[in-house]
Amino acid sequence: MTKSPIGFIGLGDMGGPMALRLLDAGHALAVCDAREEATATAVAKGAQRADTPAEVSNRCETVLVSLPTPDVVRAVALGPDGLVQGTALRTYIDLSTTGAVMAKTIAAGLGEKDIATLDSPVSGGILGAESGKLSLMVSGPETVFETVRPILEVIGNNLFYIGAEAGLGQTMKLANNFLSATNNIAAAEAMVMGVKGGLDPNVMLDVINASSGRNSATMDKFPRAVVTRTFEKTMKQKLLYKDVRLCLEEAEALGCPMWLGSAVRQFLAYAISQGTGDDTSVALIKHMERWADIEVGSAPTGDND
Repeated sequence: MTKSPIGFIGLGDMGGPMALRLLDAGHALAVCDAREEATATAVAKGAQRADTPAEVSNRCETVLVSLPTPDVVRAVALGPDGLVQGTALRTYIDLSTTGAVMAKTIAAGLGEKDIATLDSPVSGGILGAESGKLSLMVSGPETVFETVRPILEVIGNNLFYIGAEAGLGQTMKLANNFLSATNNIAAAEAMVMGVKGGLDPNVMLDVINASSGRNSATMDKFPRAVVTRTFEKTMKQKLLYKDVRLCLEEAEALGCPMWLGSAVRQFLAYAISQGTGDDTSVALIKHMERWADIEVGSAPTGDND
């Protein structure tokens, strides 16, 4: 495993735990985030803080980014103080979810400076980032992927090489996150209906998870974070909306209708309009609970008192 300095930009809910895992594995890191407080834990563990992406790319041959939106990714990679301005960078790895169009744009822009790019969006949530049990969907030059595999194996335990074309990893991630969002919202509707009808939510989950309706929401998120009312450690609703929106935009460009996707996007847009965009995605059920006047996790009595 290489121990040469690695750059890491974006130390939020997902990037922070991934950066800490790299530090724990013995890698030297140069870290950068728009919020200085986001880098504090990594710096306390030995990382060096950089003020700009360009400063990172002047220090490191390999840089990973984990950023919230396509526009931020573009600015970090290609902006005036972006990675493209540095002199040391040779390999760029994007762990964000940006969509295939942006992945191709970044690959072309960095390619002009002979910088190889991998789009490597991740799945597994905050818990997966903390435990190193993420799935990584990697596209780009296969030789580059194999070179950085030891770094990526610190972050995730399921590495999938999707193909050589820039953006293929992003398309795979958008398809996955569309399913994840749909599972979450459908499970919320089913659980609220069942509890309103008098079912015990724990019994419901036991039955569903032994039957054909089971999915990642019923098997993990709802037992862990809904019935317990903690609503913790899932992605923010506004970021899930961004991913579903990107998925539908890509589907439209490809000429692929997504009927359910339109409904999922509409519900997420509604949630954000109600001021819950910064809440975790598993807390989307609260909107349905309010409409039905029931709380999943409480005794199935029909009131919220």
